[in-house]
Amino acid sequence: MADREGVTSDIMEDHPRIRFNRLLEKTESLGLTGSDLESLPSLKRLKVNYDSDRSLLIYVSFFIIKTVIFATIIFGFVWTFNWPILNEEIASKLLSIQGVSSKYFEREECVVHMPHDLQNIFRPPVSCEFCQNVTHIPRVTGITQEDFEKKYAYSGHPVVIADATKQWTAMGVYNFKFFKDIHENVSGSGTNVKGTDCQFFPYKTNFKALADVFKMTIDMAYMRDGSKPWYIGWKNCDFTIGSILRRHYSRPYFLPVLAESSKTDWIFMGSPGYGANLHIDNVGNPSWQAQITGHKRWILEPPPECYYTCTSHMEVVVQPGEIMVLDANMWYHQTLIEGDEIAIAIGSEYD
Repeated sequence: MADREGVTSDIMEDHPRIRFNRLLEKTESLGLTGSDLESLPSLKRLKVNYDSDRSLLIYVSFFIIKTVIFATIIFGFVWTFNWPILNEEIASKLLSIQGVSSKYFEREECVVHMPHDLQNIFRPPVSCEFCQNVTHIPRVTGITQEDFEKKYAYSGHPVVIADATKQWTAMGVYNFKFFKDIHENVSGSGTNVKGTDCQFFPYKTNFKALADVFKMTIDMAYMRDGSKPWYIGWKNCDFTIGSILRRHYSRPYFLPVLAESSKTDWIFMGSPGYGANLHIDNVGNPSWQAQITGHKRWILEPPPECYYTCTSHMEVVVQPGEIMVLDANMWYHQTLIEGDEIAIAIGSEYD
């Protein structure tokens, strides 16, 4: 018992507070004041280190607080308005701030676009049933509307329809000059957000708007002058241009009888060597995309939550005259233009 009490006494004697009080008593017995202690070099160094550590702690704390507040605001915005913002009152106010007349509101697809990185963060997980039995992308011909609806239309299974454009004249009409001419000459098409540029995807190019694309010369577009490869996409919202485009293609024969296509067209165009980076879309419905000219390689991957239950990587090269059917809201997809000619594709969503 005595030994245990001795050990306890030693521990207490070694406690920092007791040692400090003992040191303080000794300085007072020597007649030293507080200012004398502050002048000691060792105490100055301790004070500098303490202040530095305290400043760092404060900085890190404020950074964490600001990050949490910012994330909370973004999440609250997304949750409240179901981003993209479609609330008419808020949208019209945002348009007026940008100096855009409210009469154009109904022609706007979205007023505020969520960055792709945030879209991925807030993308809800999906059931992996749509991809569990998909091991490749089939190429079919002569499929009936009934079979297409049963197997592919709404199942999420991608498919290439090889004979879907036989009656189309687009194959011999659509080229870079064709699109350049109609966008420069059709009255009212313009180059602003209310016309042909209602939604524009520059991908990895330096184009800011569709008008920039059609400022290229034919030699630049075909890279005859040593220009860099390029790839862009846009949604046509000009009804006059839309009517011209539809003179050269018709509703794909395989779409279900009751399915309706969107009234607007998506056009994708680019030179060999470029394409769209791996991404997932945020649109309402599945879509079809007809390859008019050029060869486009499609690379499909399931969403991350399905990597271990579905085939992780599939590829197919879509040839001129073929149509790719894909639910781009489910599959991550990447494209690459191959061959030696400009690739042009046109498509639409269907419900």
